[in-house]
Amino acid sequence: MRRIRNLKVKNRIFLAPMEEINDPAFRIMCKKAGCGLTFTGMINPLSKKKIYLDDTPGLQIFTTNTSGIKEFIEKHDKEVSLWDFNLGCPAKNAKKHGFGSYLKDLKIIEEILKVMRANTKKPLILKMRKSNISFDILKLAEKYCDGITIHPRTQKQGYSGEPDLNFAEEIKSKTFLPVIYSGNVNEKNYKELLKKFDYIMIGREAIGRPEIFSKITNTTFKKSFKQYLKLANKYNLPFRQIKLQAMNFTKGIENSTKLRLEIFKVKNIEGIEKLLG
Repeated sequence: MRRIRNLKVKNRIFLAPMEEINDPAFRIMCKKAGCGLTFTGMINPLSKKKIYLDDTPGLQIFTTNTSGIKEFIEKHDKEVSLWDFNLGCPAKNAKKHGFGSYLKDLKIIEEILKVMRANTKKPLILKMRKSNISFDILKLAEKYCDGITIHPRTQKQGYSGEPDLNFAEEIKSKTFLPVIYSGNVNEKNYKELLKKFDYIMIGREAIGRPEIFSKITNTTFKKSFKQYLKLANKYNLPFRQIKLQAMNFTKGIENSTKLRLEIFKVKNIEGIEKLLG
């Protein structure tokens, strides 16, 4: 097993970077539940939005050029565990603006990595998908990065269909970098995946279920939406975000479909509290 240089974590099981889902309240709950490292969703270096990093997460950026990267890293470097460059997002918005898995210009990718590397001593990783330039990206990662994340689905697959585990293992076999595996990780397969890869990320299986980390790591943790609400209030999260997470937290609850419909109709936090206790 290979370790990511200068990364101190309590275990090798991470929360995958998920847009919208990974607000600071949810990340902190996952960390309390035993998650080794949390990640922010994608953040553009030119964004002026307030960023909360109390859980010392991996901070994932998306961009198509080097604008603002130096200043952004200087501002937040002390608050993060590592930096992550997203080359894997398959969403329509990524296609529209040419970032994530749609950024295929290797010269631009190298320029971005070079600026990131020059401005931090923290670990630097990148996230990529299965594509016809995966091994070209890998060569660049080996020049500048301390590790990589592989999500072995194609851009066209998005988040559906089976991830190509054989491809991920091929990536692992051809690099000296530590490899984080992402794609359909759950309670049933995580042990086998940890034998094959240096770290793993849990994504969709963790949505609404921070307790998945406590089950895997045997950490004492009691899930409650009240706990999430307390943290959400601390970070002044908008009602629409709280409502989204409330619907996610219905997973595993009896009559969850009906409950989600009722949550969808409520207009304030008090209504959500009444439904979820």
